[in-house]
Amino acid sequence: MARMNLPPTQRSRIATRASALAALITTALALSMTAMAATAKIARPGGGPSLRIATWNLEWFIAPENFLALARTCVPRDGSPGSRERYIPCDVAAEKERSALDLRVLERYVDRLDADIVALQEVDGIVAARRVFRNHDFCFTQREGVQNNGFAIRKGVPHRCGPDLLALSLDDRVRRGAELIVYPGEKREFQLLSLHLKSGCARRTLDDPRRDCQTLARQIPELERWIDEQAAGRRFGLLGDFNHDLLAGEGPARNDQGQIRNLWAEINDDEPKGLTLVNVAADQPFVNCAPNQNYRSYIDHVVLDGRLAEWRVAGSFVRLTYEASDALQRKLSDHCPVGVDLRIPR
Repeated sequence: MARMNLPPTQRSRIATRASALAALITTALALSMTAMAATAKIARPGGGPSLRIATWNLEWFIAPENFLALARTCVPRDGSPGSRERYIPCDVAAEKERSALDLRVLERYVDRLDADIVALQEVDGIVAARRVFRNHDFCFTQREGVQNNGFAIRKGVPHRCGPDLLALSLDDRVRRGAELIVYPGEKREFQLLSLHLKSGCARRTLDDPRRDCQTLARQIPELERWIDEQAAGRRFGLLGDFNHDLLAGEGPARNDQGQIRNLWAEINDDEPKGLTLVNVAADQPFVNCAPNQNYRSYIDHVVLDGRLAEWRVAGSFVRLTYEASDALQRKLSDHCPVGVDLRIPR
């Protein structure tokens, strides 16, 4: 075939168009690959069936219709809700309303997480949770306020909801704990607790005189009492927003005056004899949920007792983060999931 003898200007235009077309194809392929990555489930470990457990604080997660009703009667900064238990602050009313698109994007992250059991925090009960957890059963605390702890359990996983751990709430001044029994009545039965401890003392010692640290310190004996009860005969795990960096604590559990100082040392104290706790994030690099965050450490934790930790799949630590565009454009949460895979014996 004879070579076409085109003028230089026409050859230049053709080359420019070809270059532009190649760039468009490259961009389309890149976007396609990004979209596939954004929807791909976190891979399961090989070697047989596993059970993925995780924790996720969904940040003032309320069904949109209920959110609108609460927003109309929001409580201003420094205002008082009076005798009302169900209310939201006005800054939350102004900033945290989710759209239908926000819910669809969150549901996509639920699918990507692909967890069998998710401990939830800051969720207004089953009505809200069902908007993004479509194939799950639920256990939630019965606190009247809009921030409850609970669990989303994939349908088909044998379980039983336990009673609220009311003592952890200090008479409902802070949040209750939610209990879940998995595989009830079987040899492989274990118990989980979803918790959300007092905020404002993330890296300070618990003997700090600030009110938030003092409140957190008051919750720890109640948490320790629950741990000791489980350690008497059950495998168990703690999942949730501890609002505290468990990996940063150094020094003894208590100060010279006998006050609780180090949260991790206090609960992981070999009491009852032989009790050990394992934080699945230990030795893992910290990763922020989104590029616009600059936190330094985990406050959401999955903690297993030594016997349940024997079922942990090596190298299965899970940290699901948000795509930059989703984090900037959608109202998701200032937390993202942490989890681990367990190999449950038959």
